[in-house]
Amino acid sequence: MPDATLIAGLNQQASEQGLTPPRITALSGPWTAGDRLHEFIAQKYHGDMDWLPREAHRRQHPNAMWSQAKSAIVFGLNYGPKHNPLSDLTHKSHGNVSVYARGGDYHDLFKKRLKKVAGWLHRETGQAVKVFVDTAPLMEKPLAAQAGLGWQGKHTNLVSRDFGSWLFLGVILSEAELPTDMAAEDHCGSCQACIDICPTQAFTAPYQLDARACISYLTIEHKGHIDLKYRAAMRNRIYGCDDCLAICPWNKYAKAGNEAKLQARPGASLPELADLTQLNEAGFREVFAGSPIKRTGRDRFLRNVLIAVGNSRNPTLVKPATNLLSDPSALVRAMAIWALSQLLPIEEFTKLAAQYQRQETDPQVAQEWKTGLNPA
Repeated sequence: MPDATLIAGLNQQASEQGLTPPRITALSGPWTAGDRLHEFIAQKYHGDMDWLPREAHRRQHPNAMWSQAKSAIVFGLNYGPKHNPLSDLTHKSHGNVSVYARGGDYHDLFKKRLKKVAGWLHRETGQAVKVFVDTAPLMEKPLAAQAGLGWQGKHTNLVSRDFGSWLFLGVILSEAELPTDMAAEDHCGSCQACIDICPTQAFTAPYQLDARACISYLTIEHKGHIDLKYRAAMRNRIYGCDDCLAICPWNKYAKAGNEAKLQARPGASLPELADLTQLNEAGFREVFAGSPIKRTGRDRFLRNVLIAVGNSRNPTLVKPATNLLSDPSALVRAMAIWALSQLLPIEEFTKLAAQYQRQETDPQVAQEWKTGLNPA
């Protein structure tokens, strides 16, 4: 099949699956992303994400995943919000969930569609193909930039002239040698809005992120207690953070996503904190079945919820927070203490401490009582 006919067919297949037009890059050229990854790990910016150094050798180059692959075909799936997510920060008694996690899990949806395109490509070229959607050690963002789908902005995420910062990425690797597209030019210029808006100053420099200070990392990946210095900055964010994405000026060209399965579930955009504090293990699994949120687990999620409770300054949330002082999870108990230290006058907090502090056996939870009784 002539190249032009193959590319036209590939574009048609992508369109039928609701994906962006594909962009293609060869895997034989220079690849500097592996070096940048090792620098990131050397700085320990990966935090608890132990799988990054463990699998760094597989991320070193796309061919480390599959040595026979010659081409990468990169696709985007638009999930642009219908409103500016920054406005959701004003709803102090409601939990703020990152846009991408308000609907169903995109991985399965995107992969099924990519497999259909990949099947067509395999039949047309006779060459083997493999599909990746953020579930294997493949660095999709550098591939997308090299293929011309967009560029990696100063917030380290992909920016598209047509979709702003709101694209899920998927890749088909193929043994076929396909015609390639030009790499994208960086259009960030002198703008650093994404760096300036970061609530925790997680960017050490343009294009460099210390994940350990990133609210998305803290609320999703981080397994332990969240450091005191980040809690107020989290505000009502209970799963992820969209600030650096939402502030990008290129979003003026973005389009709202129209994929039904990715639309926000009822109550998923701004769930009431009071309701979330009631979730036990079974309730958490039921409410977030099929949602990306499920992967954090109930205890880490309630840890995040209770930080939002403390930041709400809403006295009606004192009772639900108090109910969690005897929770089996140390993560939950600790943040219940912190939330109450923010909601109660010191006299009332001291009375609670007298009731609960002596029975506490976990040292980090015990420290929360001491910190609450002796605020700086």
